Amino acid sequence: MTLSIAAWDENTGQLGAAISSSSISVSSRCLHWRADVGIALSQNITDPRLGPRMLALLDDGVAVGAAIDAVVQNTPYIRYRQLALIDNRGNTGLFSGDAVLGCFGSAEGKHCVAAGNLLDNELVPAAMTRAFEQSSGSFGARLMAALKAGVEAGGEAGPLHSAGLLIGGSPCWPLAELRIDWDDDPISKMFTGWEIYEPQIDAYVMRAYNPEDAPSYGVPGDP
Repeated sequence: MTLSIAAWDENTGQLGAAISSSSISVSSRCLHWRADVGIALSQNITDPRLGPRMLALLDDGVAVGAAIDAVVQNTPYIRYRQLALIDNRGNTGLFSGDAVLGCFGSAEGKHCVAAGNLLDNELVPAAMTRAFEQSSGSFGARLMAALKAGVEAGGEAGPLHSAGLLIGGSPCWPLAELRIDWDDDPISKMFTGWEIYEPQIDAYVMRAYNPEDAPSYGVPGDP
């Protein structure tokens, strides 16, 4: 019940993912990131433990394909799962079990990987990777463009209700983590949130490292 894309930005070294689903609060279960390691997607009748397992293997020096293979070989009910993984050098990998729901598909592009289930058609993930490769602008804008392209290519067979965007860089916390957990138009709402938050990202990082020089955003009581 999900369409998603994960990617690495070769210009900034950032990792990111965008995801949407008919299920509530999709990104809390399906989207996983570890600083300087990689970003993982674990979806379809989701087992949220699988993303951190893949990232732990990457952190131990295991290659992307081998990390996915290890999880596949050692996980009960893996035939129900759909996995995607990208490391901090842009290497990608995928797995879809034979019991994934409905029409499903996946695609790998340059420094990006997309997957989906219960799709309108199996070409949706390829439309997402293609849009990411061909889009311009900031990394977050490219991820959002890819998610929108997936919807325009058919998206899920049913309505979407939740969406998430996560971007990680050099800090140990996410540079951006936006979530729409239940809405009739979650991707548009997330676009709005990104347009508001993107110009403020660097200032919020500065607040952590050097609060004396960080700008104010007019919060009541903050001169």
